[in-house]
Amino acid sequence: MRLRYSLPVVLALVQCTLYGQVIQPELHDTTQWKVFNRTAEPANEDGKKVIRFNEIEGNGLLVFKKSDFYNATVEMDIKGSNKMQQSFVGFAFHVQDFNTYDAIYFRPFNFKSDDPVRRSHAVQYISMPNYDWEKLRNQFPGKYENKIEPSPGPDDWFHAKIIIDDKRISVFVNNSQQASLEVEKLNANTHGSFALWLGNNSGGSFANLKITRSDNR
Repeated sequence: MRLRYSLPVVLALVQCTLYGQVIQPELHDTTQWKVFNRTAEPANEDGKKVIRFNEIEGNGLLVFKKSDFYNATVEMDIKGSNKMQQSFVGFAFHVQDFNTYDAIYFRPFNFKSDDPVRRSHAVQYISMPNYDWEKLRNQFPGKYENKIEPSPGPDDWFHAKIIIDDKRISVFVNNSQQASLEVEKLNANTHGSFALWLGNNSGGSFANLKITRSDNR
């Protein structure tokens, strides 16, 4: 039996396919990415195929080639460490160049701190170059960073889900139904590459990166 669809139905099917497009980069395929200010090493760690980064001064990016989206849900497993001020790990999106991007990142050394102020600095949004963490903390205390509950172990793998929905960004950790952070985007960039992100003097490991596009632009 041959199925026949009207033009509106065909267009709707095409739109639905684009809307739910899933991108799962092969982290061990070095031809898919370009590294800035880091050394990236494909490895197997704790039963996962991972990409592992060295520790070096300054921020680092691993940018995926031919990557672009407007809205999307991003999921990945991340492992930082309990090294004070030496574990900043996350994801950058709408990347224009090495200095211009939005990012969500985590400070594992703050996850289970006995200091409630430090715990409130567990997850952070930044919009570079105009809004780094220091400017946001000084001008908008508590608005662009937050604690994570329940908090993961600082040396453990944790699962991060980041939802970019127009100007709205929501972050969920370890499949929690409650967002750890919800913020409004601070720039007008709507497209750009995506990247794994490392902060100053930070290494880290990433695995199981999956991006589900929720736009057809």
